[in-house]
Amino acid sequence: MKENQALKNERFITGTVQKITYKNSQNGYTVAVIRVGRENVTAVGTMPFLCEGESADFEGGFVVHPTYGTQFAVTGYDRKTPETSAAILKYLSSGAIKGIGQSTAIKIVEKFGVNSLRIIEDNPGELASIRGISAEKAAAISEEFKNQSALKSINLLLAPYGVTPEQCVRIYKTLGAGCADIIKDNPYILCKYDLDVSFELTERIALDYGISADNDKRIAAGIGYILRQNLSNGHTALPQSKLFPVAQRLLECDIMRIECVCEKMIAAFELSKKVIGEETFVSIPEYYSAEEYIAARIKALVSRPSGDAIDELEIDYVQNKRGIKFAENQRRAIKLAFGENMMILTGGPGTGKTTALCGIIDLFERRGALVTLAAPTGRAAKRITELTGREAKTVHRLLEAEWVDGKKTRFARNERNPLLCDVLIVDEASMLDSLLFEALIRSVKLGCKMILVGDTDQLPGISAGNVLADLLQSGKVASVALNEVFRQSKESLIVNNAHAIINNLKPDISNNGGDFFFFERQGTDAVVDTVLELCSNRLPAAYGFDPVKDIQVLCPSRKLGAGSFNLNNLLQQRLNVNAKDTAHLSYKGVYYCKGDKVMQIKNNYDLPWEKENGESGFGVFNGDIGVITDINVAASSMRILYDDKYVLYYADNFSEIELAYAVTVHKSQGSEFDCVILPLSGIPSPLAYRNLLYTAITRAKKLFIGVGSKELLFKMCDNNKKTLRYTLLKEFLSE
Repeated sequence: MKENQALKNERFITGTVQKITYKNSQNGYTVAVIRVGRENVTAVGTMPFLCEGESADFEGGFVVHPTYGTQFAVTGYDRKTPETSAAILKYLSSGAIKGIGQSTAIKIVEKFGVNSLRIIEDNPGELASIRGISAEKAAAISEEFKNQSALKSINLLLAPYGVTPEQCVRIYKTLGAGCADIIKDNPYILCKYDLDVSFELTERIALDYGISADNDKRIAAGIGYILRQNLSNGHTALPQSKLFPVAQRLLECDIMRIECVCEKMIAAFELSKKVIGEETFVSIPEYYSAEEYIAARIKALVSRPSGDAIDELEIDYVQNKRGIKFAENQRRAIKLAFGENMMILTGGPGTGKTTALCGIIDLFERRGALVTLAAPTGRAAKRITELTGREAKTVHRLLEAEWVDGKKTRFARNERNPLLCDVLIVDEASMLDSLLFEALIRSVKLGCKMILVGDTDQLPGISAGNVLADLLQSGKVASVALNEVFRQSKESLIVNNAHAIINNLKPDISNNGGDFFFFERQGTDAVVDTVLELCSNRLPAAYGFDPVKDIQVLCPSRKLGAGSFNLNNLLQQRLNVNAKDTAHLSYKGVYYCKGDKVMQIKNNYDLPWEKENGESGFGVFNGDIGVITDINVAASSMRILYDDKYVLYYADNFSEIELAYAVTVHKSQGSEFDCVILPLSGIPSPLAYRNLLYTAITRAKKLFIGVGSKELLFKMCDNNKKTLRYTLLKEFLSE
């Protein structure tokens, strides 16, 4: 008792981990039983990667928890490698190293004793002498052990700055095993990649390592950070007149110093520049090269003789076969598809893009050409498959994309291994970004025709670039714009109002029935209450819609009361009966339950999927929407069904999904839903514009409902702000 009383006054304790009773894999918060001398002490705090059997020095202090009693609140700790055979056995038996269970741990320690960890790290081949461990498994165990050591080192280095274990994993995958030493040499490397580390946090680390404010590394990092941050705004380049003042505010240094460092970066090929008129643009080399290459390939493609032509009789044959009558512009589009090596077909809803496209496909196939269809997202590919009756793939799947070393995308299809098709048709081309389009056009063989289909009035894609708009504005690629709304589509208020908005007219919101309604509500609370009631009761009762599968709430913004984040929480509680159950998993304050509607928010080429018929494969993509079918709290895993594909997620992938009862309009691009509800309240001014409203309305197939302020609706109609994107593609095409 005396020893225990004396112990409670200590700020530093040393002990061995007997048991891990709780660990949060996202933030590293851990509850562990520590053996200190002859006493067991409960230690709590952020201790990621701490494992049973390990010894460590812990810093902190004793506190009294009202429920759990006396605990040692850890503020810092320094791990020690287990040294005794018993400690090593406990460590290996804990499951800390993937591939080693209790029985394997016993075999290893029985054979190698206190040298077990050294053998695993330095001589894994000797592990293969143990029955049940192959040479491949031995190598995998050793690699896992080294990875864990590197991860623990980087976490110990960065945890005091608030860097989470999840971020540490991303840093390790990007920078490699020597990441701790790399960061110590240049902390600003952390804001060079997509590591979710802010420049401000990097500044704190750099300050501790004595890097001065006028150091070239700091200024170069600031310039690069601004350029990379603006990729998310769609810009592949920035004019120096915009870049330098922003850098001056961020770095608080002389603008001439910034200009000097920028020139050094350009000379060292760390940045690229292009002079357009009197303005100099600066770009990240990857994007500069992509747009330069796209322009060169397109100019070569369109300059080659096509050698194809289509006569009126052939068009009439397909017209009669399908029992339709092509409009003049549709016939012109068909002729251009044959007469040009590359063409663009644009048009809004109801203008006959699909009819013209089906005619083009029929005629090419009638001539024996191999036609391939693709779209930027899975939902867009599924939609064009349904409309044309031909299989369409995502661009990533078409190019056989894979994620290399957790760092970058590699496409198996390229100049050396081109696509085998004679005609490549890409739908929803407004969503194509510069890097993806570069990869796509690299895969197109000489002689293959390319047809891009899209709606220029929709929002551009989320990623950097403005490919479709740049191609059209350059005038280098033949194009046809379908603008006549056909009779059968004129009966739809969705179609009529969408075209009215684009033509600077007010939409009809008289609510006289049909497929377009507007419920005027004042105040965010009234808007939210109406949305919840529509989703949970009124629309399922009136139309038979499934609230999860058929209804999609689209929000202009993520923020505020009528934003997607808040509405997701409220809709989850209203629509999912499992939301109140104890079987749930959480990530960054969001609870995930069986039955929840979720969206994949980034491409992951490595996630395996399987179907009930036994078919399997890899890859889940940004924008895919699914439903959680199983939750395993003990394993921190969930299974999600995307259409007919089951995907198993573990904690390290939870950052890739979000609740999807409500999603932003930007995230809905390329998708269509039976019913769309658009809440209009408290929209930030930069998002209250015409193209965003148009995009939301055109996502609805059967029913659109707007809820909110009529004044805000008309304000969005009047605001014809075009999304400004600084790119270089149009200039390269014009040269």
